[in-house]
Amino acid sequence: MVIQTGRTVETIRIGKSIGRRLLPGDVVALVGELGAGKTQFIKGLAAGAGIRNPAYISSPSFTLINEYPGKMTFYHVDLFRLGEEKEAEELGLEDYFQSKGITAIEWADKIPSLLPKELLLIRIAYTGRNRRSLEIVGKGKRYEELVKELRISDCELRN
Repeated sequence: MVIQTGRTVETIRIGKSIGRRLLPGDVVALVGELGAGKTQFIKGLAAGAGIRNPAYISSPSFTLINEYPGKMTFYHVDLFRLGEEKEAEELGLEDYFQSKGITAIEWADKIPSLLPKELLLIRIAYTGRNRRSLEIVGKGKRYEELVKELRISDCELRN
């Protein structure tokens, strides 16, 4: 599924719509170049998942992982500073993936062999000035069903 956006608020709104559908233990992997809108999407995702002050969500600078309490704990992982996948092995990511919270990972393409086989993959790309393309891919039955549900409610994502 691919959705085009023209403003940051649209990217946030799409994240929020998806966030409302997430369940405990869900993993969302984001891929995209610097400044493509991954953190803005995660703000929406967190808001939809019930995090009270998603505006305060920012990319973790030194800790790599931030936790936000809400209906479910929301884990925001930002791997931008990671040089190679081996550095992530010590982060204990498996514990986050198997938790009762929601885990959202920016720069997920830096840890391909550490990611769970089943997840929701979001590829964000520039398509023009202030334009973004969000490709949403479900890997595994749970996430394939989620993408089907998103297709059905496509107008909610766009409005």
